[in-house]
Amino acid sequence: MIQFKTLELSQIETITSMMKDFYAMDNYPIDVEVSKKLFQEFISKEHLGKAWLIYSEDKLVGYVILTFVFSFEYGGKIAFLDELYIKEIARKKGIGNTTIKFIKEQAKQLNVKLLYLEIENHNENAQKLYLANDFEVHNRKLLKFKF
Repeated sequence: MIQFKTLELSQIETITSMMKDFYAMDNYPIDVEVSKKLFQEFISKEHLGKAWLIYSEDKLVGYVILTFVFSFEYGGKIAFLDELYIKEIARKKGIGNTTIKFIKEQAKQLNVKLLYLEIENHNENAQKLYLANDFEVHNRKLLKFKF
C-alpha cells in the first residue's frame, strides 16, 4: 500500500537526506543547510507549493514536491513538478505511477491548470514514466537566468 503524507517541519532532516541521494545521481550540487532553511519557508507558506513523503508498506521510499506559479497563458495557477524521488530499493514497483496519479489528483483539487516538469535527457526511465502517464514533450526551450 502506497501512502502520501504531507511534509512537516519535523521531517526536514529526513527529506534533505533523500535530496542528497537524489542530487548525487546527476552530480548536482546541494547545500543541505540552505535546503533546510528553504524547506522551513516552503512549508510555512502554502502558496509556494506542497511536498509529500512517499511510504510503501509503512516504509519511507521517497518524496515529491510541487511548486506553484501563476500563468496568464494557462488561465491561473500552474504547478511545477519540481522533484520526484524514489529510493533505488523501491523502484520498478509501480510507486512512480501511483505517485503521478496522486499528483494529478492533488493538482485538480488545488485548481492547477497545467503541470510542468523537467527531466534529464539521459533519464530514460523517468521519460517513460511521464509519457506513459499522458505528459507530453513541450516544444519550448527552458532557459534560465541565475542571480
